[in-house]
Amino acid sequence: MTNPERTAYNSIIGSSFVLSIGVASLFLIALEYLVGAVWSVVFRRITEFLSAVIFIVPVLALPFLLNMHSVFHWSHVEAVAKDAILAGKSPYLNETFFFVRLAVIFIIWWLFYFIFIGNSKKQDKTMEQSLTKRNTIFAAIFMPFFGITITIVAVDWLMSLEPHWFSTIFGVYYFSGSLMAALAATTFAVVRLAKLDLFGVKIKSDHYYSLGALMFAFTNFWAYIAFSQFLLIWYANLPEETYWFINRWEGSWKYISLGMVVFRFVVPYALLLTQPSKKDPKRLKLAAIWILFSHYYDLYWLVMPNYSKSGIAFSWNELGYPILCVGIIILIFTMRAKNTNLLPVGDPKLKRSIEFHL
Repeated sequence: MTNPERTAYNSIIGSSFVLSIGVASLFLIALEYLVGAVWSVVFRRITEFLSAVIFIVPVLALPFLLNMHSVFHWSHVEAVAKDAILAGKSPYLNETFFFVRLAVIFIIWWLFYFIFIGNSKKQDKTMEQSLTKRNTIFAAIFMPFFGITITIVAVDWLMSLEPHWFSTIFGVYYFSGSLMAALAATTFAVVRLAKLDLFGVKIKSDHYYSLGALMFAFTNFWAYIAFSQFLLIWYANLPEETYWFINRWEGSWKYISLGMVVFRFVVPYALLLTQPSKKDPKRLKLAAIWILFSHYYDLYWLVMPNYSKSGIAFSWNELGYPILCVGIIILIFTMRAKNTNLLPVGDPKLKRSIEFHL
């Protein structure tokens, strides 16, 4: 029998996973324009294809959006009336404002997607250099919106599952994991397409090294943020904060928590530590797959203790949702790639990007 509550929790994990790759890919596009990066232009289309998955996220989120009372304690009016803390947060944590925020956020993301990708495709036909400058201006506008919106989604979808708990670093935590996932998905696609010689140009070892260095850097950044969050809560030792980690140390959740250190940090750190490993396509592909797996593992660790407090919950739901999410990402990526040049041929920096060397 299908368990609607369990499905709703898995929907949060799956939609948060797909969303993280999509919106962080949009961030990478904006970042490239904003800093005037050259090396990444040759595979900017990869991040453009990946960013398109943000359109399917609301559909993936339907199981929990239609079943909010099963997963969000603050959505129960009677519970809020009896709880002073929830009552104090009710101007923000209420269903009406929740859906208004969600609608506005996705409209913002979709709008910037159409601007960036629309100008990029138009440039292929017109060769207008002014379109690069236009996207650079919009990238500067997008960045503060990105920081605010990804934090709101992290708070609304993940942190508010335990509405008494709070962490001011939680938005950065979700951002760091999202960026790792987007870089990993980009790296996997680049390695795979280069092996099939679909770019039509040679992807050099310096390109691979740059991707590997970014994955390595943000693996360390994620570890820094995760440890900082834990250390601050442990040092303050306030019951309203520590219970969140205590809940993830109950029963078999203890092993998942210990696994976070190994799967999320130690393994990708070891895979990408040396310079040769960052230039080896096979090693990069392995690291990318591992980072994507560990990102889903991370989201599972964040969400599922709210469903099964005594220990690990695993069934066809937990197996089927990641397969569904990966399949959807691959399908959308493939559909976009079939109708678009794999190289942004109109970008004035493309030639320098192809010839890039450190």
